[in-house]
Amino acid sequence: MKLATTCIKWAAIVLASAPMTLGCSKKSAPSGGEDQASPKGKQTIQNIGSDTMVNVAQAWAEEYAKIEKDVSVEVSGGGSGVGIAALINGTAQIANASRNIEPEEIEKVKKQIGKEPKEFTVGFDGLAVYVHKDNPLEQLSLEELGEIYREGGATNKWSALGVKIPGAEKDEIVRVSRQNNSGTYQYFREAVVGKKKDFKAGSLDMNGSKDVVELVAKTPGAIGYSGLGYATPAVKILKVSKAKGGAPILPSIPTVHDKSYPLARPLFMYTPGEPTPAAGKYLAWVMSPAGQEILKKSGYIPLLH
Repeated sequence: MKLATTCIKWAAIVLASAPMTLGCSKKSAPSGGEDQASPKGKQTIQNIGSDTMVNVAQAWAEEYAKIEKDVSVEVSGGGSGVGIAALINGTAQIANASRNIEPEEIEKVKKQIGKEPKEFTVGFDGLAVYVHKDNPLEQLSLEELGEIYREGGATNKWSALGVKIPGAEKDEIVRVSRQNNSGTYQYFREAVVGKKKDFKAGSLDMNGSKDVVELVAKTPGAIGYSGLGYATPAVKILKVSKAKGGAPILPSIPTVHDKSYPLARPLFMYTPGEPTPAAGKYLAWVMSPAGQEILKKSGYIPLLH
């Protein structure tokens, strides 16, 4: 994981040059690579993708509307895969993703629009492991998490971890996961389950990040993983260690930046080729101190500590 200093430098250049062309509209039919003009003359940026990022993306869009009254950023979720698919088919000027774009997806973008997608690191997330607030467990290692989630993993009951859950009717661990079009699902698979291994059958696979936390909050015997920005008082975030017996770490700004928390990941925005003037100016603002402060207040990790 790397800090996006090059992106910040690039953003400054875009910020300086974009105002000269922001007001231009297109006469031809809009595509993902063009600024879109609404009937009222506003420039519209379609911003689609990661459910992990949808809360902060909406917060960014709402604040930006106060600054640039002639630009409307329209945000929708659906998962990182949905955002990248929108980039490919030309319906998004910006795709949000909590994972890297895959090589085959890059090729599809190039084939569709004749340009390679551009990647911008806009922040970081400490992927949190959630249990019910009354669960007495405090920590797990990556290997212990893997034994809970991976096919053939030995851990299926809380008693195997030395835990008795208050209010739980059964000892079985209720595994809450994400659907496989999610960047969070793919990251957790690589980091915990194993790149060439499958999840155990029988998990409860949720559509969104918020759904994972809400289900864990009302299910005493559940465990789930979701973005740090979705934490509520109804759940507990477990400390995670890289190895059994190692130092257990909570996700936070310092532990993500110093890489001591083992489930930290960058958050990306992708454009189909060079961003449009309006999208470029928006990206520059997202990576500015003002945009990064919104990211921080939303529970995510800013680019700079």
